[in-house]
Amino acid sequence: MKKTKSLDMENIADMAVNQDVGCDDILEFNQFDGLPFSSRYYKLLTERKTLPVWGAKSEFMSYITNHQLVIISGTVKTGQSTQVPQWCAEFCLSVQYRHGMVVCTQIHRQCTVDLALRVADEMDVNIGHEIGYVIPFQNCCSADTVLRYCTDDMLLCEMMSDPLLERYGVVLIDQAQERTVSTDLLLGLLKDVLLARHELRVVILTAPHSFDKLLCHYGNVPLIQLEGEQPSEMVYGPGRGGVKDYLYTSLQLVMQIHQSQEHGDIVVFLATEQEVECAFAILRGEGTGVASSLGELMPVSVCLEQKDSVSVLTEVDGRCRRVFLTCGPSEDLFWATHSIHFVIDAGVQKRYVYNPRIRASSVVIQQISKSQAECRKQLTGPTGKCFCLYSEKTPFPVENVPHIQESDITSTVLFLKRMEIAGLGQCDFIDRPDPEGLMQALEELDYLAALDNDGNLSEIGIIMSEFPLEPQMAKTLLAACEFDCVSEVLTIAAMLTAPSCFLVPSVEFKHQALKCHQSFHHTEGDHFTLINVYNAYKHNLMSYYSIKRWCDEHFLSLSALQMADAVRAELTEILTRLELPVSCPAFGSKTNTLNIKLALLAGFFMQVARDIDGTGNYFILTHKHVAQIHPASVYGTESPKQSLPNWVLYHEHTLAENNCIRTVTEISAHEFIQMTPQYFFYNLPSSESKDILQYIKSHGTAAQSKSKAQTHSNSAGGERCIIQ
Repeated sequence: MKKTKSLDMENIADMAVNQDVGCDDILEFNQFDGLPFSSRYYKLLTERKTLPVWGAKSEFMSYITNHQLVIISGTVKTGQSTQVPQWCAEFCLSVQYRHGMVVCTQIHRQCTVDLALRVADEMDVNIGHEIGYVIPFQNCCSADTVLRYCTDDMLLCEMMSDPLLERYGVVLIDQAQERTVSTDLLLGLLKDVLLARHELRVVILTAPHSFDKLLCHYGNVPLIQLEGEQPSEMVYGPGRGGVKDYLYTSLQLVMQIHQSQEHGDIVVFLATEQEVECAFAILRGEGTGVASSLGELMPVSVCLEQKDSVSVLTEVDGRCRRVFLTCGPSEDLFWATHSIHFVIDAGVQKRYVYNPRIRASSVVIQQISKSQAECRKQLTGPTGKCFCLYSEKTPFPVENVPHIQESDITSTVLFLKRMEIAGLGQCDFIDRPDPEGLMQALEELDYLAALDNDGNLSEIGIIMSEFPLEPQMAKTLLAACEFDCVSEVLTIAAMLTAPSCFLVPSVEFKHQALKCHQSFHHTEGDHFTLINVYNAYKHNLMSYYSIKRWCDEHFLSLSALQMADAVRAELTEILTRLELPVSCPAFGSKTNTLNIKLALLAGFFMQVARDIDGTGNYFILTHKHVAQIHPASVYGTESPKQSLPNWVLYHEHTLAENNCIRTVTEISAHEFIQMTPQYFFYNLPSSESKDILQYIKSHGTAAQSKSKAQTHSNSAGGERCIIQ
């Protein structure tokens, strides 16, 4: 039964009593809500006391009382992500929340939600009251919340309005070993915050082999090391290089385990989403025909992009053996799954590495870190078996390269410039960003008019930093206010921020899916196609069941469209708060089409390419690289024959096997010249494409375009928000 709050939080501390199990004759009250404990609380307390972290509680409480910063090292099965935040809440309660409540960061959205739900259950309180969570576009907290789980990027957003995090008495940074950009920013900025707030406590939770850098960064601080339980049996791959064809070997092992009639689920760690998809299709086809006393073999795809990936882990339907197929840094997704007895680890991962010289990311397959390898081994527990498809002597790196050294950090630099305005000094990074990437980010912000002559944020830059968007898209949204196409650009921004809504099914349904997706194609380009999809989704949004059926019939992701809807609503709220004009929808008219393109060019003029031979080889102006349009584009090879545009604007360029530009829209050279800052144009490297643009510019065609735009501006009337 759900408990009802009835007491004021200010009087809770006086009601704290001894909570030892076994005092059945004493009515015990929960110190956080003042109500009697339920029988489930005692059952879960017994389970909690068996966790490896439990023995460190006394030591931890002593450290957090006497030190500003504490580091705890342990794996996913030690219980640190659920127990330590509760102890921090007890610490804040002991001082009656004089310095604030507790916040604990996570890197995965679904882990954030599931941890909050589990901890609320263990603490015998209501989710959304004493325990809450905040993830992008979803806030499940209240004024009574004393322990908040949130994603690391959401805590950064809070720092924009509360740079010293004054609402918190304890800040926990979980999964620090993953070294995401947001986590690294928090670890760097918190050094300054600790100096400004001596009452603040910071707790860092990390994996084994990853705490050395933290100790060097923060100095002589307390460290608690937790020992996890190793599996009962380890099987390593042959020779120095291990198993070469790890996908085939993994599937063989899965079938052998299933036929051996041993109980327990299986986790298979592969490198890429494509391998997960392939393994899923094979096991789904082969598993049904394999006889076993355990019944059906049920493959489960667990990818970080999937909205419900973790909730799938806790669902068991009938008599079956589940095979969880996953990739990437997803070890923490299995913290609550106790049925896993077998782990198959390929020992490799996919990483996106950004190259600032060509403003594109490449896909690299590389070894996992030593911390990841150890975490994967401990997922099975002491009775399990781990198959490592690599040699026992494989020299894994101690940790992965920090994401801040491999990512486009333009958004990061914009955020740090905003933090300087808020009063925080330079971010003391554990590992500094790549200097070339930093220079490219500053140059890009300068081109976008986000910086003034002194290198500080301009008024436009300050407004851009208010939006949870990449800087180019934020500038596009501001330009849309000038060109009276805010409604349409809001939709484009939301659809590109959310995961792709286009589902790619198995081979037998691929042609049908392609035809459905083509029904939304717009002749002007992919950005306009996204508007078509969103408008169709809103038109069919009658009930959850009907829209679910509609999405399935059109091979569209309902969760992605729902997220896009939430993003759009948040962006609209920000525009209203900033008192920026929001135009009425006018999608489909020639004027609106031109305005959308001009707004896109205001932000993405650095991502323009020209077809150099009429066959789809597009020359990218900024770095002389040649790429092709993605096959699924309006102009791609999978679409009906359509003349290729001469000039295009694109949203993304990835150096992978196909070397494609994605989300492409046709533009004209005149429109490009009109919207491009002159100093960017002159800084373009010499090329035939630049010569063509210079010829048009010199012969006055651009002036004619400007005259036409001015005529349209006068005829449209109304108040405008001038961007440049």
